[in-house]
Amino acid sequence: MERKYDLEERLIDFASEIISFTDTLVSSKAGNHVGSQLLRSGTSPALNYGEAQSGESRRDFIHKIKIVLKELRESRVALKIIAKSNLTTENKRNEKLLDECNQLISIFVKSIETAERNKN
Repeated sequence: MERKYDLEERLIDFASEIISFTDTLVSSKAGNHVGSQLLRSGTSPALNYGEAQSGESRRDFIHKIKIVLKELRESRVALKIIAKSNLTTENKRNEKLLDECNQLISIFVKSIETAERNKN
């Protein structure tokens, strides 16, 4: 599958996958807790990216993109916790989400570097 389509669409797809993936987690205190956390951090990047697109200044844009990056990193840790704690039987799906999360993190790290370099 070609992955060069619109970044907002990619974040929306990631959020959508996170939403359905959290429903596969075991129903336990741990599963519910980590699932809720992942649900918040995994859907937040798409919403914050949409907000960043109408940033009031380059500084505001950079700030909002940094929030996207922070939420993606939180999602990555939650996905790793889920894998290590056996909170899902959907291990391949978890790996795919983790891979996509890592790719998105790389994109946003570069975006922030570029935006900060162009700020001056």
